[in-house]
Amino acid sequence: MSLPPLVPVEKYSRRGTSQFLFVPTIAALTMIPTRVEITAGNNLTAGIAEVNGWTAENQAIDVPDMSDTFDGTIPGSDKAADSSLTFYEDSTTNVTEELLKKGTTGFIVIFRKGDIPTNKSMDIFPVRVGSVQPAYSADNEAAKFTVNFSITSRPVQGAPVPAAT
Repeated sequence: MSLPPLVPVEKYSRRGTSQFLFVPTIAALTMIPTRVEITAGNNLTAGIAEVNGWTAENQAIDVPDMSDTFDGTIPGSDKAADSSLTFYEDSTTNVTEELLKKGTTGFIVIFRKGDIPTNKSMDIFPVRVGSVQPAYSADNEAAKFTVNFSITSRPVQGAPVPAAT
């Protein structure tokens, strides 16, 4: 018996490729931003030290059945994972801290494969900043702070990147 041919995969690293933006407003009900809205946003990528979350997960429901010793599951509700971005702290300005103050609402737009027009690799998360926490350390490392986000409604994943203007 022979196996089907392997699906080719062009591997890459997210570091140096993926981009993270904060976009204050998106007009479309689809939550897919225009190029103008993206350009009006803020590119956070260079200041990011760590990324956590930014996925949608299904919360499976257990469905045990008296006729079997196997506990099956069915799909339940969807929920976004706890999501945060850890930034390097700037020694002279508070630009990122002011942009992402507690209570700020907007959208985190992620270009997973970079800003490649028409590529279906853009994720959009509607967010509200829940907290901004400085990280204190006596270790030999750069100063950082973490911004925790609440995902306020269903994210859009795999949207096409808008064409460049």
